[in-house]
Amino acid sequence: QVQLVESGGGLVQPGGSLRLSCAASGSIFKIYAMGWYRQAPGKQRELVATIPSAGSTNYADSVKGRFTISRDNAKKSVYLQMNSLKPEDTAVYYCNADLLYYPNAPGYARGEYWGQGTQVTVSL
Repeated sequence: QVQLVESGGGLVQPGGSLRLSCAASGSIFKIYAMGWYRQAPGKQRELVATIPSAGSTNYADSVKGRFTISRDNAKKSVYLQMNSLKPEDTAVYYCNADLLYYPNAPGYARGEYWGQGTQVTVSL
């Protein structure tokens, strides 16, 4: 019923830039916070950045000043502009959304959804 689809990953040289996009679709009533997480090989998934429906954004210390998260509520989308990329940014990046949706029942329900992930590789 609800799907998050990421795009924009790829291979980039150190110092380069990439822009990730994530679009939510399905029977969505309202989206609260959206965010980006990443998981490098052999490591746990970690928070990169989050953006609430209203209020301040939040970034991991490792990406502050280099990454910018934004959202377009009309398009049910969240974006991550990544600049000055470093090899240690290499990971699978996942989109996340906390939202209200219409289940196959009267009323609506709240759930947390994840995208399928998009690979970002920073290398020469």
